[in-house]
Amino acid sequence: MRGVATLLALLIIAPAISGCFGGENKVTPDEEGSFSFEQGDIPATTWYHYPGTVSSPFAIDATDAAAVAAANITANLSGANAPFFAQGTYYGTGWDTFEPTIGITGSGAIFFTNYNGLGDGTHIIRSRDQGQTWEDVGPFGMSDDQGQTPNSNDPYLYVDKFNDKLVKFDMHALTAMFVEYSNDDGETWSVPFPVEGYYAPQDHQSIASMPHENAIVGNVVYVYCINTGSPALGAQCSRSLDGGHTWDAQQLGFPTESFGNQCSGLHGHVAGGSDGSIYRGNPSCEGPAVYASHDGGYSWSEHTITTEVGMRQGWHSHEVATAVDEGGNVHATWISTDMMPWYSYSRDKGVSWSNPVMVAVPGVKETGFPTIFAGDEGRVVIGYIGEVNDCENTNNTTGDYCGWGGYMAIMTDAFADAPLITSVVVNLPEDPLDITSDCGNVRCGGFGDFIDVELDDEGRPWIALAHNAAGTEEAVIGTLMTGPSLYGEFVQLPLLPAGGNSTLKM
Repeated sequence: MRGVATLLALLIIAPAISGCFGGENKVTPDEEGSFSFEQGDIPATTWYHYPGTVSSPFAIDATDAAAVAAANITANLSGANAPFFAQGTYYGTGWDTFEPTIGITGSGAIFFTNYNGLGDGTHIIRSRDQGQTWEDVGPFGMSDDQGQTPNSNDPYLYVDKFNDKLVKFDMHALTAMFVEYSNDDGETWSVPFPVEGYYAPQDHQSIASMPHENAIVGNVVYVYCINTGSPALGAQCSRSLDGGHTWDAQQLGFPTESFGNQCSGLHGHVAGGSDGSIYRGNPSCEGPAVYASHDGGYSWSEHTITTEVGMRQGWHSHEVATAVDEGGNVHATWISTDMMPWYSYSRDKGVSWSNPVMVAVPGVKETGFPTIFAGDEGRVVIGYIGEVNDCENTNNTTGDYCGWGGYMAIMTDAFADAPLITSVVVNLPEDPLDITSDCGNVRCGGFGDFIDVELDDEGRPWIALAHNAAGTEEAVIGTLMTGPSLYGEFVQLPLLPAGGNSTLKM
């Protein structure tokens, strides 16, 4: 099912997504260089770069030989670190969203949270044709226009990859949690199962699964964690051994000896690994950290990633996003005090961490909403929103573009000495997702606490975003039209149609 995109199709589409968020022309490498592709020139919405470091926290343009030499980088663009032609785009859904999350099942169906507020609850929208069309699949309650859970302050969607099970997790009025699930791609849904909760508020919920011998149903244990709103109480977590039907009492989501000494109860999405481990990102009192459990979510250990690169203060100062690749390696990303996304990995279940690196594209000045997903060993996609020019400080008469874009940073060999990052922005510079000043650090439209990124079984990344520029908060899903696969063989992903502003329906 994988193939190489045809030269003709890409040559036709490439001009349609030209332009640059920085207002600069992209450089076309020499024909014999590593970045000369048979598909054509590098699109203006694509970057190939090396990460910044603590001592030099700026991205290095990998297509600029002089810049690479000046940074003392010994490039090895072969094997898993070889560059692929890549191009991003997005598709509108026709539904609104808030704090968008997505899930993708083995059939290739993509699911997105649609926020309907009080009375109608969160509905799930589905695409069976790679984002081209969408439909509402409920869950429906007593009537066709009412969801089974009447309200969700934090709509959340998760796919249990081990059972191909769609899980909908709703928080009601900051006090109660409900889990519903579907085993048939959203055609039918379970009733809502209440989740244990003893602390208020119940907020910022996240859920994940992992194979474990304690499981009674489905061979997996589900773990959910919530924010209590209190650094002293920290995050609290609960487990289900029977597929989400019953849940045990909430317990500490951090080491018991640290009770009363937590510096933040807020956390990123929980991530489960094939090896039975589960992780959640959460600042420790020393810096960005990851908490690990290897016994089904009953006990946790704390691991500070770095003390050299701190956490950005403000709305997203809590957000450390984590992912686990198929080799059991842990990956983490967060926004630092320089307003840039930083990344680190662990190859020993979170005990020790690599030197942190800055992964944003050259020219981006502010970022927010970090999210991450991992495929095969060492293959990672990091999502974030980024801004080159603040619209309040931009002279539009000179043709400068401003506003926020949806970015994906892709590494096919994160463990390389000099990992090549292939980055795309999914929207054109004249089509910003939002123009709010400091959108990366405040709630703006459909961007609440987080966004989401995931891979389909083909290895294609998909990022859940909101398009707020017209005030509609339409759910949009970004992806690679073509690029490297993050699962299986290193191949060029089949070509998808160009999307963009013309696909918006609201």
